[in-house]
Amino acid sequence: MGHKVHPKIFRMSQLWTWDSRWFRAKNKFAESLELDHNIRQYLKKELKGSSVDSVKIEMSPRDVTITIMTGKPGMIIGRGGAGIEDLRKKVQKTFFKNSKDKTIRLNVLELANPSLSSTIVAEQMGMDLEKRMPFRRVLKGTIERAQRAGALGIKVAVSGRLNGAEIARREWLTWGKVPLATIRSDIEFAQAVAHTIYGAIGVKVWIYKGERFGRKDRFTDEAKEKTSYSK
Repeated sequence: MGHKVHPKIFRMSQLWTWDSRWFRAKNKFAESLELDHNIRQYLKKELKGSSVDSVKIEMSPRDVTITIMTGKPGMIIGRGGAGIEDLRKKVQKTFFKNSKDKTIRLNVLELANPSLSSTIVAEQMGMDLEKRMPFRRVLKGTIERAQRAGALGIKVAVSGRLNGAEIARREWLTWGKVPLATIRSDIEFAQAVAHTIYGAIGVKVWIYKGERFGRKDRFTDEAKEKTSYSK
């Protein structure tokens, strides 16, 4: 039997830093963890189609800072910052309605190369499948874009009732190398779900960007030099 491990968690202690930073008493840990998870799920739903790569949440006793890294910052910020202000008010009303002393801050960072983000690529593949595009065209187009962006290897897989077939199956394409067993390999992994008229189709993406030593914070190393907007 194969035992699968999430590629990012497998390398967390060597390559990545955590996207959550908050300190609470032991009896408040479960509450904080649930709040962190709910905020991420809410933003994922609200910002669907905005090419969101990752979300960083920092909580202190009085302040909550949420940093969103995206390939399309203009869609989130809106004209004159109206979009991000509305989003900030929604987050405060949904999760911190009874905490009037808390200050909610939203930052938006622009991702330097969205075509190398597995989260954005998987989301785009799911949206293309929901538009009834042939899955083989979606797989080939994804690999071609990753090649042009400078990836050293990519693997994409879809599973379900592909093209409306009666029997569900799994199809995948690979290009280059994707060394999943090497801890120093900088591999991004993401999965998404496409809701089609024939049922749900699962999408998985692995992108290999080379070998690397030392941990890094993607919110400082992979974003453009300046913050797109803060509110």
